[in-house]
Order: sequence, then structure tokens, then C-alpha cells
Amino acid sequence: MKITIIGAGISGLSAGCYLQMSGFETEIYEKNSKPGGLCTSWKVGDYTFDGCLHWLLGSNESNPFYTLWSELIDMNSVEFVNHQSRVDIEVKDHTDQNGSKVFHLYTDIARLEKYMISIAPEDTGRIKKLIRSMRLLQRYDIPPEIKTQPAFYSFRQKIGMIRYLPLLLFMLRNRYVTNFTFAEKLKNPFLREAFRLIYDGDEFPLLIVTMPLAFADLDGTGYPIGGSLRFANKFEEKYVSLGGKINYHSGVKEILVENDRAKGILLDDGREIRSDIIVSAADWHFTVFRALKGRYTNRKILDLRDGNIFQVYYSIINVSLGIARRLDDLPHLLRFPIPEEFISPDGTVYSRMELHVYNYDPTLAPAGKTCVSVSFYTKRGDFWIDLHKYDHQQYEQIKRNFAERVIEILEQKFGGIKDFVEVTDVATPATYHRYTNNWKGSIQGWLPGKNLMAPSPVAFELPGLRNFYYSSHWSLPGGGLPSVIKTARDMAKMIARKFNGAG
Repeated sequence: MKITIIGAGISGLSAGCYLQMSGFETEIYEKNSKPGGLCTSWKVGDYTFDGCLHWLLGSNESNPFYTLWSELIDMNSVEFVNHQSRVDIEVKDHTDQNGSKVFHLYTDIARLEKYMISIAPEDTGRIKKLIRSMRLLQRYDIPPEIKTQPAFYSFRQKIGMIRYLPLLLFMLRNRYVTNFTFAEKLKNPFLREAFRLIYDGDEFPLLIVTMPLAFADLDGTGYPIGGSLRFANKFEEKYVSLGGKINYHSGVKEILVENDRAKGILLDDGREIRSDIIVSAADWHFTVFRALKGRYTNRKILDLRDGNIFQVYYSIINVSLGIARRLDDLPHLLRFPIPEEFISPDGTVYSRMELHVYNYDPTLAPAGKTCVSVSFYTKRGDFWIDLHKYDHQQYEQIKRNFAERVIEILEQKFGGIKDFVEVTDVATPATYHRYTNNWKGSIQGWLPGKNLMAPSPVAFELPGLRNFYYSSHWSLPGGGLPSVIKTARDMAKMIARKFNGAG
């Protein structure tokens, strides 16, 4: 049985690997010249700029995602760096007891507890409760059943899940706690401001902070040396070694359907490819409303499109700089206020900046030099996409102006930047959209809602369409590589059980 897969991102490659391992013949069609999709890096001059991975859940055995990664790639061949601090946050209005405006979100949670209590002894009780929640998450490692879709649990597995009842109750009690609601209960003004600014003023479930920290404390959320593309290449190597075939420079225009059964794909160059099953690991909106022309939807799908269930995750303007200095005096990730509001051409107003310094990865820049990226999140990706499409000259000029303003702010803040910039690169929502088809230039699919345990509304199948399956980072709110491999594995298992009784 032949299966055609749309997209050679981590989702498509993972699905391809699992399907090949289940005895299917698969072939991937990818619009670009290399694998990875959003999990990518690119080279400009002597510098390599990364567009995805800052850390990977499951970088060692402390987290069961390590088992999933190890099913497809040799994790021992990947060198990981574990940072002492997840992020340093410079607040605007308050200082700690030593007069510092910088809050350190340490990854060693014993150190984090001691540090926060020294800052805010009046909040000792709440700090200890926060640390206990991370210890709880460590004690209840995510069960081995994570490798199995709940619908496929055996009776024994279902009974075994009872031991995780305390963890489930904890998650239910805390599913609506956000960095804002936690901050409101803190008495110390510096600590309160720091927690409000963990996402630069946006509100998200606090579990998004505490769950990764619980495993960062165990060195289970490392950054892979070599960056995102090198990591993606390992999935390509595995897929090809299993007998899979990838067709690059082969963008898909349409999914061919006959009698409500997916029968093939139509490529941008006019070729038709026929197969027994079609799997899309491409952008959700592109797949449902362009490749399938919106013919197989229901109320839930339309509500998703219209923003009535989840909002589309932010897109990003990423200004990357190749700097002829080491910058060892700067933290690897710093969020800080800027003296004057910075108004983006798309109308977004920024009062803070996020600086990522890659001096911990020697493979990305020549010796003595450093890659730096400054990220600006925006919900107005369509502005950049339309500008690139209808006025490319203006688009390029705006990018240059944007980068120049960023360099000026960095020079004012740190000094020794402007005269050392050798390479400048600006990726916008139009870049991400053009490269991956991601709707509105989104970098992670859906924004997670305040209830982190809300079920995903994106199913593996579409109503009324047979022999078609879907899986990507849009399959779970928040996206990210762990959700990608998990949903790809579940989807492949569903196909295997349905068509050859395997799984």
C-alpha cells in the first residue's frame, strides 16, 4: 500500500519513519530544498542563524520523550547544552534587595527556590508551593503510555494509569493558573513584576513555565549543538535509511479526491501523483482550505478558522546579526525594556526586546565571533505577507530600516555592537509563510488557551473524507517538536491498525 506524505518537516519525516517501520511504502513531497520545515537554520556568509530550537524536551532519559526521539534517531550522537538560567528578565519599575533589575529564572530549582526566597522572604510560602509543584512533576514522570494513543490502551494500561491520579488532580487544580494570577498573589513588587513579564507582558498558563523547569532541573531540556537543521537532518537520514523517498522542490497545489476518497496530489508543476492514502503534515489552513478547497469541514473546523476556539500563535520578526565579538558578558537569553516604544511597520508597539546570544554553540559562527538574534512577536503577520507580495521593494526597505533600529537599540543598551556587525538578516512572517505555508506566518500553530488541558480540536481525519490523515504542530495547541513526534506516531499507529492490523 502506497502512502503520499505532504511536507518534510519533523512531522512528515516522523510519520514517514513510523509508516515505513509498519510496512508501508511512503513518499514525501516537499516544496523546499531541505528537510525540517520550521525546524531549520540558514547560512549567511560565515554565520549560521537558527530559526527554531532553543531547547528540546526529552534531551536525556529524565523525560519519556527521550524514548520517542530515540525510536527515530541516535540521541547519543547529539551533543546538548543545558543552561543555568532559562531566561534573564530585566524588569522596569522595581529592583531586588541588592538593587538589581534582572530576575534570573534558574533551571536548578533548588537554586531558584533559594534565590527567590532571598529576594522575597515575604513570599516564602508561595515560592515553596511553586517549587513543590515542580518536584511533583518530576516524581510523576510522564507515563510510558504516552507512546500510545488513549484509544489504544489495553485494559492493563488503563488500570495502571490510576497511579497517576494525584498528578491528574494537580493538573486539574492548576490548569487555569497563569503567570498573571500567580503574580497577583505575590507581595514582593520585584518578583511580582518579573512573573508578569515572563512572557513580556502576555498571560499564559503557569504550567508552561513549571513543566519545562521541572525537567530542566534534571538536564532534560537541552539545546542541540549544531542547531535546528542539523537536528532535522537526522530524521531525514533515518527516513531514507528505512527506504523512504523525499521529493524536494515539489510543492503541492491540490489534494485529489474522487467520490470523497483521497486519491493523490497535484503538484505545482502540474504532475499528478496517485497513491492509496494521503497524509498531510503541512500547514492546517493550507491543507483544509486550499489543498482540499474547504470541502470537508464542520462547525468546529470553521470555528477554528474564525478564531472562536483558539487564536493563531504569534508570528515573529527575527533580526539576526553576525557579530565579530564573543559577547561572553551577556546571558544567552535576555528580555529587557527599551527606552522608547518601538513601533513596528505593522503597527505593533514594542516596549521590550528579546535578545538571544548563541555564543554557547561554536558551530554557528567563526572563532571569536557570535550569532545574535532579536525576536519580535506579532499577531499581524498578514501585513508582512501582503507587503512582500504586492510591494517587494518597500518590503525590503522596511526590513533594512527595522534592522538598523534594532542595532541602534542594542548599541545604546550594551555598547560595542554597531561597529562589529558583519552580517544582518531579517526573517519576517512573510519569510515563514513563504518557506512553510504556515498560516499568517505562525511559528507554532495555535496559541494555548488559559486551560492547558483543553482537548485538541484538530483530528487526524476530516469529516466525510476517506483515506486522508492529518498531523502537524497544529494538531495540539502550543505546537512544538514533542507534540509533533507524538501526534505523528499516533496517526501512523491509527493507519497501521486500520489497514494492516499492525500497531
